[in-house]
Amino acid sequence: MSDQAPSVRPLPLAILYPVFFLSGAAAILYQLVWQRSLFTLYGTSSESVTVVVTAFMLGLGLGGLAGGWVSARRGISLLIVFGLAELAIGLFGLVSLPFFHWIASWTAESTGLGGGVAAMGAVVFPTLLMGATLPLLVAHRVRESGNVGQSVGELYFVNTLGSAAGAFLAAALLMGALGQTGSVRVAAVLNLLVAGLVLGSSRFRIRP
Repeated sequence: MSDQAPSVRPLPLAILYPVFFLSGAAAILYQLVWQRSLFTLYGTSSESVTVVVTAFMLGLGLGGLAGGWVSARRGISLLIVFGLAELAIGLFGLVSLPFFHWIASWTAESTGLGGGVAAMGAVVFPTLLMGATLPLLVAHRVRESGNVGQSVGELYFVNTLGSAAGAFLAAALLMGALGQTGSVRVAAVLNLLVAGLVLGSSRFRIRP
């Protein structure tokens, strides 16, 4: 038997692109719902708005760095890491709104900058995971195709298209029909579906 750890075969593009499309749609749903929820809890002062938006950008940026660092490690299945990240995002999404209200109850006296800092702490972890997904999948595709530019362009396009679709659905349908709770549950279900497709396919496509 080989001493090497098993490696996971790449997902077909017919699966890889749709799951990243769904991931992008879920991410924008979270951003819209979470920002609205946090603004409701902490107000819309210039300080709190600035810090909440900064929290999203900070998490995405740190996630990009973390995803790049993981992608450089050998012996790691990037597909499985991506699937686990999507699973964690989805599980957090299911409890996110009650979690935000719980944090707000402990920081009820905080206003302005203090409330914004509390909001930052609430969203940094899931947004970090979201930011890691693109470099993880890009590195996976580069390992298979050897073409950096094509891999980045295709995956960024698919993810952005998913985000645009998610924003349209949120404005045209979800927020009005389902409210914040229903919309965030839709996003969580999308993440869990993505995780199930990626992890399930990886499980059955492991080669010795």
